Amino acid sequence: MARTEPTEGTWGIDPVPERLRVLGTLDTGLLWGNLGVSLLVVVAGAALVPALSLRDALIAILVGCVIGTLMLGLAGAIGADARVPGMVLLRAPLGRRGSYLPSGVNVLQGLGWSVFELLVIATAAAALSDELFGFRVQWLWTVVFGLFALVLALLGPIGFVRRFVRKVAVWAVPAALVYLTWWTLDGADLGALWDAPGAGGLSVWQGADIVVAITVSWAPLAADYTRFSTSRRAGGLGAGLGYFVPDAWLLGLGVLLVLSRDLSDPATLPAAVVAGGFAAILALFALLVSETDEAFANTYSAAVSLQNIVPRAPQRLLIVLVAATATLGALIVDLLSYQSFLLLLGSIFVPLFAVLLADWLAAGAGYTTADIFAAPAWRPGLIAAWIAGFALYQWLFPTGPARWVDLVERLDPPAWEIGATVPSFLAAFTIASVVALLSRRSAAGAAPA
Repeated sequence: MARTEPTEGTWGIDPVPERLRVLGTLDTGLLWGNLGVSLLVVVAGAALVPALSLRDALIAILVGCVIGTLMLGLAGAIGADARVPGMVLLRAPLGRRGSYLPSGVNVLQGLGWSVFELLVIATAAAALSDELFGFRVQWLWTVVFGLFALVLALLGPIGFVRRFVRKVAVWAVPAALVYLTWWTLDGADLGALWDAPGAGGLSVWQGADIVVAITVSWAPLAADYTRFSTSRRAGGLGAGLGYFVPDAWLLGLGVLLVLSRDLSDPATLPAAVVAGGFAAILALFALLVSETDEAFANTYSAAVSLQNIVPRAPQRLLIVLVAATATLGALIVDLLSYQSFLLLLGSIFVPLFAVLLADWLAAGAGYTTADIFAAPAWRPGLIAAWIAGFALYQWLFPTGPARWVDLVERLDPPAWEIGATVPSFLAAFTIASVVALLSRRSAAGAAPA
């Protein structure tokens, strides 16, 4: 029996061949622009106020989006250049077995985000059906959108762009965003909102850390999609700029929704939009359809990350398992505050990206196939740089489960309001740069003449 040639929808961890590198800058930008459109991002923006004033919240959003999307764009460019998934790419700086550590974390992240996305989608859909038909049936919406996310994940990145983004999302989503923005601002006293002070408890830089955490959580996934981009430029610009516009827009929209509509609980945002009338309902429905791509992306990337650990496992089987697990999780988990979850992810992935960037630059701003697939089992120096960056982040801004925060606070962290993202990144990047340069010089000196 002849062996079937893998397609982009089933392509594993090997470098993507030229015939499948078909996503140009526009297609990559549309993909990431669509991934940036999420009700979860709106809710995250809502979490910045009333602790911050409108002015300070918008500054935090701008600063956080610039920093976060710059990291995302660089990660996308590195992935497009290497043509392998994100967790496979980390074999170069961390070692073949060392890459299993972030792979495990990324699988948990993908599952966690998929659960949250399905929860947000099902909650909003239930509010819609309750308003229109008088029943919620949230469990049914969870299953329906879980199946939809599964179908999109099985298409793969190229199929997703060509069959969903180009034909549906590129038309419906911008119209929905424009209407919801108008609905949010209609009747709002922007002058009074601008002059109102924040309630306190959060600095601008800490708010920016929340924004960065939302964006940088995509950095480990970037190469999963940009490996199909036509070039490094297409991958980098498409991912960075494509994500920046909707990210900043929706975060700002979340802030304005809370302030203009006087919503004290961000989780009530979907119901508040539904109450805005039929046009608002249509706009929310369009966003719900687009929202499913977030669950698709996290499902697909969790499966691809698992392939780094078990490369012989069929990708489609892993996608089905991840989607089923996420849907089950969304059926049994309540929608809780996830700000600490976002920040915990940021504290893991900001220094991880710093280590990747440092080693990539030390390798001459480009990885060879041997750098990735013939890497040593472990690179303990660079793993230590990652851990050091994570530890610094947590010490400056303890976040995560309550027991973890209590433990870290026993170390007497400083009263630091500048944020933890930049110091964590710089620390990990500096240590990793020194280690990477020394290790490469040592390897070059030991090589036979």
